[in-house]
Amino acid sequence: MKKPKVLVTRQVANEAVSLLETAADVEVWKQDEPIPRELFLEKVESSDGILAMLTERIDEELLDRAQRLRVVANMAVGYDNIDLAACKKRDIWVTNTPDVLTEATADLAFALMMATGRRLMEANRFLLNGEWKSWSPSLLAGQNVYGATLGIIGMGRIGEAVARRAKGFGMRILYYNRSQKQQAEAETGAELVSLEALLRESDYVVLLTPLTAETRLLMGEKQFSWMKPTSVFINVSRGGTVDETALYQALVNKQIWAAGLDVFQQEPVPLDHPLLTLPNVVALPHIGSATEQTRAEMARLAAANIVAVLGGQRPLTPL
Repeated sequence: MKKPKVLVTRQVANEAVSLLETAADVEVWKQDEPIPRELFLEKVESSDGILAMLTERIDEELLDRAQRLRVVANMAVGYDNIDLAACKKRDIWVTNTPDVLTEATADLAFALMMATGRRLMEANRFLLNGEWKSWSPSLLAGQNVYGATLGIIGMGRIGEAVARRAKGFGMRILYYNRSQKQQAEAETGAELVSLEALLRESDYVVLLTPLTAETRLLMGEKQFSWMKPTSVFINVSRGGTVDETALYQALVNKQIWAAGLDVFQQEPVPLDHPLLTLPNVVALPHIGSATEQTRAEMARLAAANIVAVLGGQRPLTPL
């Protein structure tokens, strides 16, 4: 009997590919850049499963070509690159990789918060540029982290993990979420508040919501105007949740103190983007879950979802 065919849109851990090969013939796009759209459209015509990245758009155009497709396994928690309704209409399973990247992403969020608040990137450039001539009481002075107030927008798994780290830093923790998280409150002392109250009271604001119709441009001119002039804004969610022009103006006009960004509306972000010109912006290339161990586990889970569906079973983490 002929094996089903699976397309993997980027080089992933060997263990994940080996797992897929137990159930299918596997083709891997081995280049560092995303698979070209036209080639992707061509290859999905013979694919029963796709192990996809956030860079691949799974939409009506593609699905019309993918008559054999049974499952799309997104190697990410987010899935704003996939038309879920179009997949459901065609009885195509869609899965993601929750839980396995929670701690790595929380580490990155907290590291970005500390790097931005304590001006670590500025300090590194200052030293490397030969500007360090003497000590000064105000030299590269940043903002306190220990004992500060942290506001978390989106108290999902990653938000709760960030809150656990903040508890160790003696921080007061506020959160804004669609529902109350009583267990997280008991574990970390977090307080559920309105978005306006969170933004007005927090020294650090960490945005961790998924990108949906409700959260698109959640942070705009009005929201930034509520923040303290000494506050730090961190985005580790999706670029589309933030009005980047409003953020730029808030930074230039000193409505807020600094920003740390792991995500942008356009990725890769253009090097002439106004936000990249500001010394008080720490910018990263969307590396929230980028540890070797986490990325390998994400690939393994995505592969396991595909193997389950091709074997007639329900996937482990369906959407």
